[in-house]
Amino acid sequence: MKRTRFPGRPKLTRDAERLGRLAVSLSEAGSRLEDRFWESRIAELVVRLLEAGDEAALESTLDRLWGSSPRGYDRLIDIVEAHTESGTLEHRGVDYDVLMIAAPVLTWSRFAIPAAHIPAGDMKSLRAHLQGHVLARTARLSLADFLFSPDQLPRGYGNTLRFARRLWAGAVEGRDVTMGSQELPDTQRFLADTRYLLGGVAVPRGGAIFRWQEDDGSRAQALGQWQTQAGPSLQTALRGCAFELVGPDAYYSAWRQADRLSRPYSLRSAADYVRSTLEVPPAGLRAVVAPFHDQQLEEYRIAFTLKEKGEVTYGVVWPLLGAEDEDSDALKSIESILRECGIADILELEHPFPLEYCDDCGAPLFPSPDGEAVHAEMPESSASVPTHLH
Repeated sequence: MKRTRFPGRPKLTRDAERLGRLAVSLSEAGSRLEDRFWESRIAELVVRLLEAGDEAALESTLDRLWGSSPRGYDRLIDIVEAHTESGTLEHRGVDYDVLMIAAPVLTWSRFAIPAAHIPAGDMKSLRAHLQGHVLARTARLSLADFLFSPDQLPRGYGNTLRFARRLWAGAVEGRDVTMGSQELPDTQRFLADTRYLLGGVAVPRGGAIFRWQEDDGSRAQALGQWQTQAGPSLQTALRGCAFELVGPDAYYSAWRQADRLSRPYSLRSAADYVRSTLEVPPAGLRAVVAPFHDQQLEEYRIAFTLKEKGEVTYGVVWPLLGAEDEDSDALKSIESILRECGIADILELEHPFPLEYCDDCGAPLFPSPDGEAVHAEMPESSASVPTHLH
């Protein structure tokens, strides 16, 4: 996922300074043996900072490395994420490797997309499909009984680690995690969004975690079976929604994959929604695409209008992720998807727009055919739904 970088550079603490030096040293290592030397020292310091709740030191170090040592940033964040989503746990004399996993679901609906508890019967089915198709044979599993929206996922490394530990304890003890009604904030309403099934996995130390790590398994087969078998178990929780399942994986890897796949999914969903709501064929629509900048290019915004009119009826945000920039293939991907949806009238504006939002409602502004950033407004006769996608 793309991380927001801030221009301010506060003075680093001693731990943050040391962590930055170690990360740079790791990025410059010339052998696997040297890699292990630096990795062990970084891991020791990262674990100590996580245990002490000193997330500020981790964030400030990453913020500094983002601009000064991109490779050091990549190496450090890999270690921080690894020690947040995974670890070891002893239970009744047995040592386990433990991992927090996520199974994202891309979904859209004219109605509010639920973020709610999963019924007990569906939990049982989802558990069976994960253990039968995705996880290794010796894996123990604990699931949280809730479909989380992005706004409800744990915030920060410390909170993620604390939630992961609840899931790991449930995995070795053979029980799921029940979410309290007051634990999670309300979520905003979007036409298209992602929901997350979260779980903890425990395997005997050194054992395979996923089915594709075993000799007779493959990732493609596991994903295909999960998508085919698990879909019906989510229909009750996602009543009134169209949805697609993303492959379950380690928490941060699944999160990034969902971020990538949500962009084309949201664009296709928006095109279908606008076409059906305005009751026009795809050939009757026009798409306006423009770059939006803060200190650098942050995202493209796509506005939909009727072909012969200038009013923006709907909009989609296509954020840049990771190392993507002006030289990425984002524009080609956007154009290709729009054409797949039957929209041939595509206007690409080259001049950059500032990253602006509506002062009243906070919604992003979208490019009009006249080159202005405007609010997206469906005709009053159309159904009342959110004005953009998550």
